[in-house]
Amino acid sequence: MPRREPEAVRITTAGRSHSDDLGHRERRYVISMGIRTACFVLAVVFRGVPVLMWVLIIASFVLPYVAVVMANAGGSTDPESLETVDPGRPSLEGRGDEPAA
Repeated sequence: MPRREPEAVRITTAGRSHSDDLGHRERRYVISMGIRTACFVLAVVFRGVPVLMWVLIIASFVLPYVAVVMANAGGSTDPESLETVDPGRPSLEGRGDEPAA
């Protein structure tokens, strides 16, 4: 009977590194604050159109809260994406036919 090679065990699905995650969240925050600033400036420009002006003012007050919540929402690992490991299977040992170093 031919010998079957063992399949590789995938222990976890790696997410972004901490510095990449922070950089991504900082970019989202800066973009949100840029949109907030644009809303405020446009509210001043469109002060002759009351409905649009108030919508833009309200947006400029709500966007900081949304930006902070989005910036604080870190990357999380999805528990369903993690695969289980067979506890009876060695994890760091070789296939057995290789000489030990």
